[in-house]
Amino acid sequence: MTAVQLPQGPLTPGRFPRRVPVRQILCLLPLLLVTVVAVQHRDVLVEGFGHLRSAEWPWLLAAAGATCLTWVAAAFTRQGAVVDRLPRRRLLATQFAAGSANHLLPTGLGAGAVNLRFMTVCGIPLARSSAALALYLLAESVTRVGLLVVLLVAFPDALRFGDLLPHGSTAPLLLTVGAVAVVAVTLLALVRRLRTTVLTFLRTAVGELRSVHTRPCRALALWGGSLAFPSLQAAGLVLVGLSLGLPVPPVHMAVAYLAATVAVALVPTPGGLGSVEAALIVALVAAGAPAAVATAVVLAYRIITVWLPLVPGALTLGALVRLKVI
Repeated sequence: MTAVQLPQGPLTPGRFPRRVPVRQILCLLPLLLVTVVAVQHRDVLVEGFGHLRSAEWPWLLAAAGATCLTWVAAAFTRQGAVVDRLPRRRLLATQFAAGSANHLLPTGLGAGAVNLRFMTVCGIPLARSSAALALYLLAESVTRVGLLVVLLVAFPDALRFGDLLPHGSTAPLLLTVGAVAVVAVTLLALVRRLRTTVLTFLRTAVGELRSVHTRPCRALALWGGSLAFPSLQAAGLVLVGLSLGLPVPPVHMAVAYLAATVAVALVPTPGGLGSVEAALIVALVAAGAPAAVATAVVLAYRIITVWLPLVPGALTLGALVRLKVI
């Protein structure tokens, strides 16, 4: 008998003849977002690079080195927030890519999503990965605020707080915080499913916190890295200020940086773009800097810490997606 090849039937309705290259599209998405953000802030980029040309390069190179060390500090803190051992090289590359994602999405969401995906790919359950992410944010917030308080106690004249907030803005701010707290408590009291979810998450987070602190190396990495991270960021601003001759003591510049970043922590803009620059300029002026020089320092600082790593970070993010690291 002779075998006869029957013609293939029509494609099943609703199916594509080829798979959609979702992963390839995700690899290109970070670069597309970088282009959009760069076009939106092109005036800031031009002015910032202009200020860099008049700066002293040794200080700028030191600022770039401090920026690179922030990714190492973030990697230490991420490892310290979870008991499981994470692959070191991929962890460091993920922090570099997460920095780029953080400037393309609302503050904290980009880095959080990248690290959450990385931990789940490494085999850590989603509940524990989320708890580790919350522990990282808690440690980073506590050390940043604590460092600011210590410096303010040691140098009480570092900032003129009367220049930081408009007159009459304290009461509306406190009312807003109080209203948010009341709404949150009301929702937890009335919505049982939400209350159950929150309590389950808190139990998981407390368990992860206890597990981490039973291992001294993890606790040291968590708190040491979370302290080093804002310290290196503040050092970067100080070094850029020295490169442009900002007439403010270095410690006062560090206090201004910490105060500004704490103030904008709740502002939901991508990477703090716009809000961070404005807060830093106001804080440096409150520390005694001329407005023009403060503006030049902040723009040059953001070029080094945000814009220069943005494209390499986006390329790294795309590569990690393609390699299925995240």
